[in-house]
Amino acid sequence: MFEYFFGIIIFVLLTIIFSAIKILREYERGVIFQLGRFWKVKGPGLIIVIPVIQQIERVDLRVIVMDVPTQDVISRDNVSVRVNAVVYFRVIDPEKAIIQVEKYLEAVSQLAQTTLRSVLGQHELDEMLAERDTLNQDIQSILDRQTDAWGIKVSNVEIKHVDLDESMIRAIAAQAEAERQRRAKVIHATGEKQAATELVEAAKTLSADSRAIQLRYLQTLTEIDGDQNSTIVFPLDLVEKLGKISRDA
Repeated sequence: MFEYFFGIIIFVLLTIIFSAIKILREYERGVIFQLGRFWKVKGPGLIIVIPVIQQIERVDLRVIVMDVPTQDVISRDNVSVRVNAVVYFRVIDPEKAIIQVEKYLEAVSQLAQTTLRSVLGQHELDEMLAERDTLNQDIQSILDRQTDAWGIKVSNVEIKHVDLDESMIRAIAAQAEAERQRRAKVIHATGEKQAATELVEAAKTLSADSRAIQLRYLQTLTEIDGDQNSTIVFPLDLVEKLGKISRDA
């Protein structure tokens, strides 16, 4: 009978010893509470947690990649868009992450959603599409500042998609086409202006000597003569001037 009770006692002691032994990986820390009060942070490696008297909360220190669910956002210019993002963060103070907030993963997710809507709602659609890097930094800065009290460091935020409805996509395409046409017209007008300037300079040069005008006229006639169906008519005064030029030469 004594051996039976002794065996039970040995079994209970071994169970308590094995339950008191905890092994934490390199990226884990254990927040230890003793009789309900915070005691210390332990790990990594082998630690001893006294059953009943002490309790442990494991905390992962690795970078966590969290998808922010798609949010309906109304931009400053009253355009409705659907936006989703991804947040990169890690726990840097296990004590605060356990004590200061109930569930830090859920808390970061909710805060990221509200911050995403708040920040993007202050910008126009064009800024959302063209200035993502700036928006990412703004959101990251706000999240990092607000989660600091929870012992969490937000290292990066990336806006993944900005989805528009079909009518808005068509409107943007029409706007882009109008912008391309405007640029084409500006380029054409600039070319015409430069050509007109050059023609004015050429006219000034030709008008300086009447013989230059006549020679230019002959060159033009020669180009016209290339067409076999053309009939060239020489003005009488031109023939007389050419004869004079020939005699003077």
